[in-house]
Amino acid sequence: MNKKKLVIPVLSAALLFPTAANVFAQPNKPLEVTKVDFIGMEAPKTQEEKSTMHTHAKALVTLSDGSQKTMELDYHSLAKPGEVINGKIVGGAVDVNGNAITRADGSPIFSTAPDMNSLLSVNGKSGKLYLINHFESMPKNEIGEMPKAVYLNTVVQNKETGELKITDIEPIDFSADGGVWTPCAGVLSPWNTHLGSEEYEPDARAHEKKPENSKVTQFARNYYQDANAVGNPYLYGHTTEITVSPNGKAEAVKHYSMGRLSFENVAVAPDNRTVYYGDDGGYVMPFMYIADKAGDLSAGTLYAAKFNQTSAENGGAGEFEWIELGHATDEEVKDLAQTLTFSDIFETTNDPAYAEANGFSHIKTTVGEEYLKVKPGMEKAAAFLESRRYGAILGATSEFNKMETLTFNKADNKVYMAMSYVEGGMLENPNDPVDDIRLPKLSAGTIYQMNIAANQKDMNGNTINSDYVVTDMHGMLNGEDLPSPDADGNTAHPDKMANPDNIVYDEELRTLFIAEDSGMHTNNFGWAYNIDTKELERIISAPDGGEVTGLQAINDLNGENYLMVSSQNPGNIGYIDLPNVGEKIKPGKNK
Repeated sequence: MNKKKLVIPVLSAALLFPTAANVFAQPNKPLEVTKVDFIGMEAPKTQEEKSTMHTHAKALVTLSDGSQKTMELDYHSLAKPGEVINGKIVGGAVDVNGNAITRADGSPIFSTAPDMNSLLSVNGKSGKLYLINHFESMPKNEIGEMPKAVYLNTVVQNKETGELKITDIEPIDFSADGGVWTPCAGVLSPWNTHLGSEEYEPDARAHEKKPENSKVTQFARNYYQDANAVGNPYLYGHTTEITVSPNGKAEAVKHYSMGRLSFENVAVAPDNRTVYYGDDGGYVMPFMYIADKAGDLSAGTLYAAKFNQTSAENGGAGEFEWIELGHATDEEVKDLAQTLTFSDIFETTNDPAYAEANGFSHIKTTVGEEYLKVKPGMEKAAAFLESRRYGAILGATSEFNKMETLTFNKADNKVYMAMSYVEGGMLENPNDPVDDIRLPKLSAGTIYQMNIAANQKDMNGNTINSDYVVTDMHGMLNGEDLPSPDADGNTAHPDKMANPDNIVYDEELRTLFIAEDSGMHTNNFGWAYNIDTKELERIISAPDGGEVTGLQAINDLNGENYLMVSSQNPGNIGYIDLPNVGEKIKPGKNK
């Protein structure tokens, strides 16, 4: 039996799963793969296992004649942060002109935090392959906060083995929007572009108060190589989109009309118009965006959700009411971003009595409690440049904690959302301005299932122009906190997921892949959860100190299926070759 290799680079990692052509079949009878189940691996025991990215997991492949074959998974490295490819440093910091930024002593600065992978083919499935990588964090230099990096990798695929190899790298130019801020998770769009993110948006109020001490100003001075530059916080905290042309050129834009918040990732509905966001951090908020045109995120309507809790059991449950924040285009919001400050948009006070008497809203978001009032005519600016604050003013729920990635199950009309920690604002907090969420603490986190319906109205009674409106959510898969650390130092059950971060659903395999960002497990793991059998299997382990990131499930790329996966701090990039469900195994071509 020919064994497929799991390729995961030390920059990005990927597991290779076996394809149908690697499964034994009867020599004269074509068969189909009807089901794939994963057989998990044990948690690492030895120090060598604990310090390396690896898998001992397997795939159990069921054929149409009822026979089964077990296929081992394997792992390979694609690249390492700091490695030089064609004269360029993998994950290296670059300035506005694409030149490497170094320390005062000339030493290079590079990230060890690859976060997202988008492997894509231009000109159809047989076209050239490219891999887009996010590098979420960067070491500081003498000035301070560094610009982050997104790279385009040229990739070649071995047509016989399916293995991938990076042959060239190039930083992607974000100079039209002041560089890129904390690129986190992402997704390959249905129209074959990369949709990225900028999380932990800088606080414009704090920046305006002390611009010289602001991380935004440090960022700008490094990016523009200008000691007098003063940054603009409203340029950061947006969804990004990267289009790769057949000649290998990448064009990046920021979608200002999708709002400004701590984007973890976006998830696009089957209509190619309705988009949901993960808003990462403490006291954050669910958002929905409905584009004017399918496949075009440059103009649309932004909504925020009010959560009405119906249960505190099993991670909790509740219903959603959607509040329209406004409609805008990228161009008009970018114009506002370039001209306005926080104090242009809001009136503020610290006096509760004055606030109550003069129409201020008492809110609590990521930056803490505030008394705010939108200035006349500034509603659009507030909606799209201060989306979470404005949503809270209008009554949306800003109490979610560490809301991470979302992914669609299109066949069943579901959305899955990872909540890394059920803590903070999700607990009962009677002293908060509002207390919509009142759940028991679950530090190991939860994955929620969200249900979708058509013909929905917003809180003002207006019809929402989408057939994919989330109506409610409930806990689907929970971690488990331990009352005290076990012998290996785990504070969460080692055979259950802890602190889910990146998640991606594979429609063919009916499997939700889960990546951990946890300090509750001594090693972070990647998991495969079958939504039909409810079986959870550990399929990969990251080096101690590193989280698992960068999940992307790819079906039928030149006959191969892949699961991209990375390790962050220390950094890895790679992929798993997945079985091709439903592919015929042809007589005479089985190994």
